[in-house]
Amino acid sequence: MRLSPRVATLLAVAALPLALTACSSGSSPDAGGASAKPAKAKDLNAGLATGTQLKKALAPASAFPSGLTIETDGSADSGDQFLSPSSRKTAKPDCKRLEATSWIQISGYKGGVSFAQNDYANKDKTEEVAQEIDTFQGATAASVLKELQSVATACATFTDTDAHAKVELTGKPTAGLGDEAYTMTLTSGAWQNGTTLIAARSGNTVVTVLSTAGSDNGASSAKRVTTTVLAALKKEAKPGDQA
Repeated sequence: MRLSPRVATLLAVAALPLALTACSSGSSPDAGGASAKPAKAKDLNAGLATGTQLKKALAPASAFPSGLTIETDGSADSGDQFLSPSSRKTAKPDCKRLEATSWIQISGYKGGVSFAQNDYANKDKTEEVAQEIDTFQGATAASVLKELQSVATACATFTDTDAHAKVELTGKPTAGLGDEAYTMTLTSGAWQNGTTLIAARSGNTVVTVLSTAGSDNGASSAKRVTTTVLAALKKEAKPGDQA
């Protein structure tokens, strides 16, 4: 059973830095004869894409294998406002999150200040491809990639939720996808097919894709969707989208 997507984050309070205001009553002019002006708080979300913009960069149906259609209950985005940035939890990774569509959360970060996601599946729910885009403040996106790479060691073997079977995980850096990328493959003797997970960073944004479609553990379809999303992000990139 796949875990539900990160829809609850839509209820988070938007975190927009507020400009400081000054008390004007009784303020005396400085030596130059002008009143002192308060310093304006730095907007840490300046230049970052909103969830509405990220939604436009999600791969279209044509990028998915034939026979797969969008799951309406798996679509969500953060809209036009930014969410509160999440700090990393240092607890041991919950390896079962690798079975979920929003598996980026195994990094210890709840998600970005903006996000968009959706899932595609076949009629029998035996094949699935899920995509998510998260945008982070500052250098957090690079930290997310680093933490995801450490998961390959922490979750080299674990027990899955449905079959209670042993799952083996292998991971490796992947060239040619964004600024940096990492691919993990999950296999089990109890499964008909394995799962491919790709995380790729483009500036402040992390694209995560899960695929069980195809006879190659979902590798080809996962790479195609990731490549499509990265191309769309590059096309829509703004000056503020920096590594």
